[in-house]
Amino acid sequence: MTGAEAEGERPSTDSGQRPSTGSGQRLQKVLANAGVASRRVAENMIVEGRVRVNGRVVTELGSRVDPENDLVDVDGTAVQLDQSKRYVMLNKPTGVVSSMKDDRGRPDLRRYTEEWDERLYNVGRLDADTSGLLVLTNDGELAHVLAHPSFGVTKVYIAKVEGTVTAQTIQRLVRGVELEDGPIAADKARLLSTSAEGGGSLVELTLHSGRNRIVRRMMAEVGHPVVELVRRQFGPLHLGTLPAGRTRELTKVERGALLTLARRAAPQED
Repeated sequence: MTGAEAEGERPSTDSGQRPSTGSGQRLQKVLANAGVASRRVAENMIVEGRVRVNGRVVTELGSRVDPENDLVDVDGTAVQLDQSKRYVMLNKPTGVVSSMKDDRGRPDLRRYTEEWDERLYNVGRLDADTSGLLVLTNDGELAHVLAHPSFGVTKVYIAKVEGTVTAQTIQRLVRGVELEDGPIAADKARLLSTSAEGGGSLVELTLHSGRNRIVRRMMAEVGHPVVELVRRQFGPLHLGTLPAGRTRELTKVERGALLTLARRAAPQED
């Protein structure tokens, strides 16, 4: 008898779980294949009650899952089981439209997806004159959830604006301003720097709104038009030191955080 089989004889501590016994792959093998841990460590995670399948804690080592349909998480973080899905971060330069084909002939996103065999699409949009973090993926379900207006994924922007921004202006952005399509308030706002010679200010804004050109319109409303704008953060993802015009695949930790966010948001859809 192998060690795994001996451990598999332990009774479950969760009377409500429903481990599969028919088709599919053993849960510990699936976790190992997904790069979570070695099979032995994955077995320990299961026995310790750290693994859930479709929201239900599973502690039986004989449990089987379908990697294409079942949702698995470890310690509350989603695990990517479908290895055909690709998740890429792009630092979109200014002058590039957030489209795979622009009908006006402007530079688009196709040049940034050519190195992958999968057909990737952008999650949400950035204006042509805004640079920064954009996610490219072939996971249509995740893209739909994260871009859905009701989800309200948090985004962090750094705006270089005209004039000297005061503390009172920052407070006004957080309290809210009235725009032509209704009131809007920043989740957070802070002044990063100002120029003593009146050469402008740097402002960080955190928003969950998906309205078009919202940062530019908010700053114009408070009297400080945007000169340059970059998105530094999208949900749990940070742009970091990725140069403009460059791409990289998300790390395992980043993929887990993004999938966790998407799965939690999915039941909120209309």
